[in-house]
Amino acid sequence: MRSIIQQTASSKALTLTSTRLPIPNHAQKEHLIQVKACSPCAGELLWPKNFPPPTARTLIPCPDMAGIVVSAPEDSPFQSGDEVYARTNYVRPGNACEYSIAVTDELAHKPKGLSWVQAAAVPVSAETAWQVLFVHALATGDVEEMDLEAAKLAWAGKRVLVTAASGGVGIWLVQLATLLGAEVVGTCGSGNVELVRSLGAKEVLDYRVADLREWATQSPSNKVDVVIDCIGGKALGDAWWTVKDGGVVLSIYQPPLQVCPEGFEGESVRDLFFVMQPVRRQLEEISKLVEKGVCRGLVDSVWPLEQYEEAFKRLDGGHTKGKIVFDLSLNH
Repeated sequence: MRSIIQQTASSKALTLTSTRLPIPNHAQKEHLIQVKACSPCAGELLWPKNFPPPTARTLIPCPDMAGIVVSAPEDSPFQSGDEVYARTNYVRPGNACEYSIAVTDELAHKPKGLSWVQAAAVPVSAETAWQVLFVHALATGDVEEMDLEAAKLAWAGKRVLVTAASGGVGIWLVQLATLLGAEVVGTCGSGNVELVRSLGAKEVLDYRVADLREWATQSPSNKVDVVIDCIGGKALGDAWWTVKDGGVVLSIYQPPLQVCPEGFEGESVRDLFFVMQPVRRQLEEISKLVEKGVCRGLVDSVWPLEQYEEAFKRLDGGHTKGKIVFDLSLNH
């Protein structure tokens, strides 16, 4: 089969080559999936160097995929011919290939009405946002994950700042936080202001123009209960100025304390960094919201596997509007 391979962990160089089809171990809950579309993650070519996989494996990128089950364990809820999607686990090769392996606990049924490309744009972004809002940001310690009603009670009236609100995860955070009753302030580039507003943000700040420290001090009511950062670096450092005493600064990019600005005097602010894990139950809940038309993914651009260099160059540019997706049906 054709696969995009990252040649070494220390280099971001990619090549399109032939590899052997994977063989699923049904005793380990593995399914063989014919991949119809897959999607890369920003920064993922640095993962093998910074976070080496626990066991040596072929370095195939793209943790998100949508496809058709070819073979499955007998007791699986997903059987041959089923249309599925997933963010697969980092312990195995990714999905920039024609056939891939996924286990029961990370798969979900593809939302009805979505194309393969649209479906492949959802899992990692939506599940990350779900875990921020339902698991981590307001964790009380005694509850592992809030259900929808508990989350609505917890988030109602909270002010939330989302950085990179037009990016893959950002668009889901804006939609889900708004759905839960939070008041969302998003940061993005000028070209995406209307998009972020259309997803539910009450206020949108152009990060090239707005000074977050200045904005936060203009009025005490501007300050937020929770900062959710999707981009790290300067954006995360600046966002510290916006959080109320007793609030939360959470980043999916880096530990927030690494860029806490000098002179910050906020009190009892909780800082949090986590790495998402694929969870089937959460993705099935997301499928229901997508099918109801309550939330939607966003595709920035669609590429055949052959144009992997251009696609990753666009991804690395950092200005995508939603997700980059490889459509494997374009390759024949």
